[in-house]
Amino acid sequence: MAYNHYILTCGGTACESNKGDEIYRSLIGEAEKQGVKNEVQIVKTGCFGFCERGPIVKVLPEESFYVDVKPEDAAEIIAEQILKGREVKRLLYKGEVEKKATTAVEDIEFYQKQFRVVLRNCGVINPENIDEYIAREGYSGLEKVLFEWAPEQLIEEMKSSGLRGRGGAGFPTWLKWDLARKAQGDIKYVICNADEGDPGAYMDRSTIEGDPHSVIEGMITAGKAIGAHQGFVYIRAEYPLAIDRLRRALAQARDYGLVGKDILGSGFDFDIEIRLGAGAFVCGEETALIKSVEGNRGMPVPKPPFPANKGLWQLPTIINNVETLANIPVITAKGGAWLAKIGTEKSKGTKVFALTGKVKNSGLVEVPMGTTLREIIFEIGGGIKGGKKFKGVQTGGPSGGILTEKVLDTPIDYESLTANGSMMGSGGMIVMDEDDCVVDVARFYMDFCVDESCGKCSPCRIGTTQLLNILEKIVSGNGVESDLDKLETIGKAMSKASLCALGQTAPNPTISTIKNFRDEYLEHIRDKKCRSGKCKRLVRYLINTEKCKCCGACSKKCPGNCIAQADAAKYPDQKRPPYVIDLEKCLKCGECLKACKFGAVVKA
Repeated sequence: MAYNHYILTCGGTACESNKGDEIYRSLIGEAEKQGVKNEVQIVKTGCFGFCERGPIVKVLPEESFYVDVKPEDAAEIIAEQILKGREVKRLLYKGEVEKKATTAVEDIEFYQKQFRVVLRNCGVINPENIDEYIAREGYSGLEKVLFEWAPEQLIEEMKSSGLRGRGGAGFPTWLKWDLARKAQGDIKYVICNADEGDPGAYMDRSTIEGDPHSVIEGMITAGKAIGAHQGFVYIRAEYPLAIDRLRRALAQARDYGLVGKDILGSGFDFDIEIRLGAGAFVCGEETALIKSVEGNRGMPVPKPPFPANKGLWQLPTIINNVETLANIPVITAKGGAWLAKIGTEKSKGTKVFALTGKVKNSGLVEVPMGTTLREIIFEIGGGIKGGKKFKGVQTGGPSGGILTEKVLDTPIDYESLTANGSMMGSGGMIVMDEDDCVVDVARFYMDFCVDESCGKCSPCRIGTTQLLNILEKIVSGNGVESDLDKLETIGKAMSKASLCALGQTAPNPTISTIKNFRDEYLEHIRDKKCRSGKCKRLVRYLINTEKCKCCGACSKKCPGNCIAQADAAKYPDQKRPPYVIDLEKCLKCGECLKACKFGAVVKA
């Protein structure tokens, strides 16, 4: 059936949690109610990326881009745009600079420097309809792989693309595949690592939610390259929407003869199973992931041998993450040389980042390698919220360092981030402003690593605990200057002696903040002061007796009963004695600061 209009509604996890499904159902209901259900097709698609302004609704062919949509807006969208051909101006995105309503996506600052390869179909197609994927060249590259290219030619195409693993290490994809292809054995495996566990990261989850067939096609292609006939998607059970869409996609691919026996009559067999993980961060490490797929506790093992030679059930195995695999169909369809034109000399293609934290426009961002941090944070991201001052940005999740303003103009690639004390990781990017305390941030990530360490090797098990204890000591006001040397010494030992990347990189946030923000650590130690007020045990709440109106609001809200009126004899010139805080009893909860309407309570 031909439709006059198409309405795309965001169906990613973030928008779904913000009444996205209700918006979708309201639009369908209103289309029927207003008699236009045969004129408009309403589709639930994947993440548009502009998460800060979701839920998002896009109307075609006008390209109307509506932000901050609510279920009650459905009636107006149908009545105005579908029936009368008029855009709902109040819902259109308004530019940051001129504040004018913007219709076209290409005019929105958030998208202007992006280049979508991995996210090419997210926010464009219905991820639950295989025909829409096929209509956008889906599985066209697989046809070449099955009927035209030998495995050696396929691997050469991967080599010419320059694609490196997007899971963090940046290992050349072609080389991993070639090692597995040459490995001895008739049974080999392909594993998709969808166990995305970094705090604030949701790149892989959103890719599966918005374009699951790209991952399936990538896995089949990888299987053909190395001679494998079985694949596994290892995904954490915490991602129900991604799992559901992946299951639907696999069922449709089987129905179309794209997964299973004798794919498209080529004689090549390849099947895919889903294995659910329990949410262990350490299972992002490939040997720990393999143990979990096998049904064992997810704990890393020493390398070599590498999985390409001895992996799942001691058989040759390749592991690629979601983003890596989603690149594959584009390479096979357009050629490796096409991707190689994008990016830098050593880091080809694009990179997807989850841009979060104290930035105006948080969301999923895909940019060519070589784009600077400044472009991502201040142009795509719109700068820092509330006019605050930029302090730092962490890339690489709990394994990455915190970078300062000095490196904002450095082109992003694997080598440059490592050289500056951070890492690419899987693509988390958390922006911090002047109100953030880097010592507390380092403590938070170390606490996370202590919880997530599998405990198998002592450098990680003991080292993370010792680093956390020292950081806890500093944020509580009991630190000494020699603690900084201890943090660096233990961190360096961990990076050299730990069995896997979790322990090797866990000290990065601490080491980088000591290097870049040493003065802030010394303030905590020498002055017993946290400039941002995030370390509660270093905060003091005081009452300015000259501003105190003696209303008692602070005293009523104090859960520790540590605020009372002062001795009247000490304030003979005042009709009523002001309130004062007993600092020894103070719980440092901040309720008095919130309660005071006259600015008399201050944080010192």
